[in-house]
Amino acid sequence: MTYVISVERLKNRLKNNLKNTVIIDVRFQLMDPEAGRKAYLQDHIPGAIFMDIEKDLSGKKLKHGGNHPLPDFTMLAAKLGKVGVDHDKTVVLYDDHNDMFAARAWWLLHYMGHNKVYVLDGGYTRWKETGNETTVEIPQLKPKLFHLKMRPNQTANMEEVKEKVKQNAAVLIDSRAKERYLGDHEPMYARAGHIPGAKHYFWKDVLDANGSWKKKEALEKQFASLSKDEEIIVSCGSGISACPNILALKLLEFKNVKLYPGSFSDWISYEDNEVAIGED
Repeated sequence: MTYVISVERLKNRLKNNLKNTVIIDVRFQLMDPEAGRKAYLQDHIPGAIFMDIEKDLSGKKLKHGGNHPLPDFTMLAAKLGKVGVDHDKTVVLYDDHNDMFAARAWWLLHYMGHNKVYVLDGGYTRWKETGNETTVEIPQLKPKLFHLKMRPNQTANMEEVKEKVKQNAAVLIDSRAKERYLGDHEPMYARAGHIPGAKHYFWKDVLDANGSWKKKEALEKQFASLSKDEEIIVSCGSGISACPNILALKLLEFKNVKLYPGSFSDWISYEDNEVAIGED
């Protein structure tokens, strides 16, 4: 089982099977939402189309549900079909380096039942560093029909998180940087800290010193304290940086892994919910 593809493998796919592959550019910056689209228009991998993390791959922000709620999946299926994605196509997603956004897009397509979805290891930066061609041309892809085949038991809502953590019926992971988990620094939200009972697994720790996805043996060591018999609920700030951890756990064949889509931003939208500071 693998969900990560190398630059070399993608290059070979494009050389041999261009019509069987759809490449999606999901570069994005949380502090500058237009930066990804601008970068795509400046240059991108030949054949790649652009999808916006907020406009295409997230729903409308409301009082509850977090800063990046899940999208309307019927609408997303229509958008994917419009750019040539169906269940027969291999989909390759990339962001700048190995950022969190390609993993979020991977999780969405995985949740929607697609079985041939990959994250490009090293992202656009590595594609360019290794001397590969780029373009400004925006492709016109033949529309397809993308049928929803939603996988069951892939998400947990706030009430489920609260109940299961209280009863020790699931392990809750917080994927944010350590200082945000501890409550020492919070650049985005009105409250600092973490959901009581959450264990810290920084999402960037799925990468090695060179910024590549870790091999299976290293990931096994990293997640050694987790049991495949346990239910694992993964959270972050708003359901994006949780996704690299989910991808890593699924690479290791953990079966019972869920995303808390609203994550900490949803949790603190309920005034009665407690927030923990420091080590849990």
